[in-house]
Amino acid sequence: MLNNQKIIEQLTLAEKAALTTGQSTWQTYAVADKIPAIFMADGPHGLRKQTGATDHLGLNASEPATCFPTAATLANSWDENLIGQVGAALGNEARALDVQVVLGPGLNIKRNPRCGRDFEYYSEDPYLAGKMGAAMIRGIQSTGTFASPKHFAANNQEYRRMASNSLIDERTLRELYLTNFEIAVKEGKPRVLMSAYNEINGIYAHENKYLLEDILRKEWGFKGFVVSDWGGDNDHVAAVQNGGNLAMPTLGANGPLEIIQAVKSGELAEETLNQRVDELLTQILQSTAGKNTQQQVDWSHQHQVAHKAAAESIVLLKNKAATLPLADTTKVALIGDFAKQPRYQGAGSSLVNAQQVENMVATAVDQPITFIGYEQGYQRNGIVDHELSAAAVALANKSDVAVICAGLDEISESEGLDRTDLKLPDNQVELINTLAQTSTPIIVVLSAGSVIEMPWLDKVAAVVHGYLGGEAGASAMWDVLIGKQNPSGKLAETHPLTYEDVPFGKEYPTTQRDVYYKEGPFVGYRYYTTAEKPVRFPFGFGLSYTTFAYSDLHVASSGVTAMVKNTGEREGNEVVQLYIGKSDSQLIRPRRELKGFTKVHLAPGEAKQINIRFDDKAFRYFDVTSNSWQVEAGTYDILIGASVDDIRLRGTIVEAGQNVAPALNLVHYRKADLSQVTLADFSALYGQTLPAVKTEIGQQLAINSTIAEMRYAKNWLARQVYRYLKHALAKSEATGKPDLNLLFIYNMPFRAIAKMTNGQVSLDMVNAILRMVNGHFWSGLTRLINHYFKNRKQNKVWQKEMS
Repeated sequence: MLNNQKIIEQLTLAEKAALTTGQSTWQTYAVADKIPAIFMADGPHGLRKQTGATDHLGLNASEPATCFPTAATLANSWDENLIGQVGAALGNEARALDVQVVLGPGLNIKRNPRCGRDFEYYSEDPYLAGKMGAAMIRGIQSTGTFASPKHFAANNQEYRRMASNSLIDERTLRELYLTNFEIAVKEGKPRVLMSAYNEINGIYAHENKYLLEDILRKEWGFKGFVVSDWGGDNDHVAAVQNGGNLAMPTLGANGPLEIIQAVKSGELAEETLNQRVDELLTQILQSTAGKNTQQQVDWSHQHQVAHKAAAESIVLLKNKAATLPLADTTKVALIGDFAKQPRYQGAGSSLVNAQQVENMVATAVDQPITFIGYEQGYQRNGIVDHELSAAAVALANKSDVAVICAGLDEISESEGLDRTDLKLPDNQVELINTLAQTSTPIIVVLSAGSVIEMPWLDKVAAVVHGYLGGEAGASAMWDVLIGKQNPSGKLAETHPLTYEDVPFGKEYPTTQRDVYYKEGPFVGYRYYTTAEKPVRFPFGFGLSYTTFAYSDLHVASSGVTAMVKNTGEREGNEVVQLYIGKSDSQLIRPRRELKGFTKVHLAPGEAKQINIRFDDKAFRYFDVTSNSWQVEAGTYDILIGASVDDIRLRGTIVEAGQNVAPALNLVHYRKADLSQVTLADFSALYGQTLPAVKTEIGQQLAINSTIAEMRYAKNWLARQVYRYLKHALAKSEATGKPDLNLLFIYNMPFRAIAKMTNGQVSLDMVNAILRMVNGHFWSGLTRLINHYFKNRKQNKVWQKEMS
C-alpha cells in the first residue's frame, strides 16, 4: 500500500510522468488542486534563490541572503551544535523566501586537495564529514525546510564531472565514500538527497540501483526522494526504474514522454513509477509548499550567527613567541588586497548575494589596537607590482606588527574547475618574503577554502587560517587577533608539505572517462600516518592561546573517559579526538582512523572528564565476501589526541569478532607505499579487469562522450569547434577569469545538450548531432532539422495538455 494511494489513483499517467521531472529550472510540477510545486535553491552556505534569469553556475543574480562560512570552514569548528545553529538560520531564510528545499550540505570526501569544490565539502574524513553534515541537516530541517545532502556519491573532481567513471574497490567505497552519507542519512534524516553526475563503477549515480535502492533505502532506511544534480539525469527511464525520483532541471516534454512510452511498452512497470511518485509526494505534501508559512528575516540575528560560526572555526597554525593575541594599543599595519576586498566564499552554484559583507580595514577602527594604516601590497590578479610592495614595506616599518591578508582569489576555487596547484600566487609569496626581511613581526591571515603550501612559514611570526569565513569573517578574525576569541578551530584536512607528497597527485584530475581510485583507503591522514610521511600540519591540528593536559584514560566496552585540564591562563575550548587502530590487522587498513570526538570548554585551571562512546562504526570494516559489515577479532589501539599526530593518551581493548584471512598479497598497499603501486596492483585491489582506454582521431563519439572529445571526431568541422572552444578557454584563463560557461560546455557530455536546455533539444536531436560529428554530416543535419520540428510540436502539445 502506497502512502499516497488515493492521490496517485486520481493522477493520469501523464501527470505521474510529469512529476519525475522539473517544470522549470528550480520548481517541480504542480497538479491543480492536488499537488503543489516545491521550489529548490542552492544553499550549502547561504541561499541562492534566483527569480530572474536562471542558471546553475552562480552567474546570474539571486535574492539577497546571508553568507555563512563554507563547509570547509565550519568543519574546523568540530562543533555539531554550532553547525546546527547555522543550519537553522539557513532554513529560516529559506522559509522567508518560500524555498522548500535547500540543496546542501555538500558531503563529498576531499580525495585530493586540488579539487576545485573542496571549499563546499567538510573533510577528508568520512566520520567527521558525516557528523557535520548530519548536524547541518538537522538544523535546516528544524525549521520545516528540507535539506538535500549531495553529491551521492564518489564525486571527487570537477574536470569531466558529468562524464567520469569513478572506479573504486568495494571496501574503499563503503568505508570512505559512503560512510559520510550513511551517518548523515541515519542521524540527520534528510528529506531529499541529490545524486552525483558521475558513474560509480560503470553505472551513473542517478540510475544506480545498488546505491539508491539497496544501500540508501533498504540498508540505511532513507524515506525521502532522490533528485538528480542539474543535468545529471542520464537515462530517465533507467533512473525511475532504479531509484531516482526527480530529474532537474525541466526536460520539457521529453522526459515525461519517455516515461509514458516505457510504461505503455512494458519496459517500465507502472507500479514502479507509482512507487517513485509516492516517495516524492510524501515529501512534497509535508513541505511548506502552498501553506503560506513565509516569515520575516532578522538580518541582524543572521549576521550574528555567521559571525559566531566564523570565529569558532578559525584555526591558529603558528604563534611564535606568543605574538598573538595583540595587546591593546599595539600599532598594527594592515596589508593585502584581501583586507579591503575580502575573499569570503567560493565561486559557482554556491555563490551568495551577500548584503552585509565586512572587511578587515573597515572593522579595524572598532578594535582596541592602534590602526596605523592600510596598503594594498599586491595585485589580486597575480601581477607583480613593486610600487605596491614598497609601500607595504614602508608601512610595516612604522608598525609594531604587520598583518598581511593573503590567500586564493575567487576563480582559484570554483565549481567546474580544479586547482592547478596548492600555491599562493607568486606575488603574494614575494611580498611575504619581503616583509619578513623587516624587523616587524609578520602575521599572515589566510583566506582560502582549502590547502595552501607554506614554504615561507619559518619566516613569519604567526599564521591564522580563516578559510572562507562568510560575510562576518572580518570581525571574527579581529576577535581572534585581539584575544576576544580564543581560537579553537582544528583542521579537518591534512596540509602536506608540498603537492608532490599527495599520492597519485600527477594523475589528478583524471582527463579520461575512467578515474582510478588507486590510493584505495589511503586518503588524507590515512596515508600520511600509515606511510609515516611528514606533513606541514596534520589532520586535527590547531593551536590555542592556552594549553591543555590530558590524563586518566579509562577504556571500557562502551567507550572511553579521560580528564582534560586547562593548564594555561585563558579560558578556551579543546577538541578531543578519538582514533582507533589495529597494528596486527590482517586487512589492508590505515594505522589509525577517527572514530569519535568531543569539544570541551574549560576555564583556567579547570579540569573536566570527557566521555566518547564507541558507536557501530568504531571497529567495523566492510567484508566484500559476505557483503556485510564485520569486526576483525583481536586487540585494538585506543588513542586520544589533540590531532592525528599529537596522541596524548594510549590504551587497548580486545574485541570479539571474526578471524580474518590475510589480505591479498599486495605488499605496497599493506605498507601504504603508494609510490610503488602498479596498475596491476590496483586491478587486484579493485577485483576485476580495468576497462581499456581508446582515444584516437576518427573514433566514434557516443552520447556520453564529452564535447572536448571532439578533438578525436571524424568530422573536421567538429574538430574545428573543439579548437575554437580550447582557444576561447585559454584566452579567458589568461585574463585570470576562466569562463565558467565555456568550461561547463567543454567538459559536458553530448547528452547534457538535451538535459540542460529545458526541453528545447531532444535526445533524438543530440543523436543527429552525433551522427554529424561521426562523419555523416548531411544525413545527420537532415535528421536534426526533422527532429527539431518534431520536438517543437511535441513541446507545444505537452504544454497545452499540462496547462
